[in-house]
Amino acid sequence: MPALTGDGPHAPDVVVGPLDLAARVDEALAVQALAFGLSGDEIDIRRYIVLRHLQNPGARALGATTVDGRLVGFVYGMPNDRTHWWSTVVEPYLRRTGTEGWLDDSFVITELHVHPDFQGRGIGRELITAITDGADEPRSILSAIDVESPARALYRKLGYQDLAGQVLFPSAPSPYAVMGARLPLRSAGGRGN
Repeated sequence: MPALTGDGPHAPDVVVGPLDLAARVDEALAVQALAFGLSGDEIDIRRYIVLRHLQNPGARALGATTVDGRLVGFVYGMPNDRTHWWSTVVEPYLRRTGTEGWLDDSFVITELHVHPDFQGRGIGRELITAITDGADEPRSILSAIDVESPARALYRKLGYQDLAGQVLFPSAPSPYAVMGARLPLRSAGGRGN
């Protein structure tokens, strides 16, 4: 996938393109720690999880970098597999709402984070749109903390709808919502749903 420069307000100082997430995992986790509020112990656990996820078939990542190479945002995901831990946790919640079919033929957004100093500039939108544009699956799913937030507002603007709420992940302090969207996502140019 060629590097993309956005047409949003962040251009031309940030470029979205392919990311070797395994090689830059510590930089990505530093962004996630700032954006999501992670402790050092949580970062260590997530490093292991990210590196394990990247071994799955079809896993890929995009990064948002400044012109001097600083990583300021990233997204990664993969085709969903019902045997993965995330799917086994959310499946009962989706079954209750009659939406468990979304676990099949979906590209799951595993993580999407933008450095707080760069939020609100269209970078998150460009990252998620670019990665799902490369998906072979007809739809995308993700989980987000189940509160009204700028992230949830963005997902809704892109076409994601709530599939299940108040999803409890072991050791997570807050409940999550599972959201799904048909691909391609909506965009500012009117493409998609």
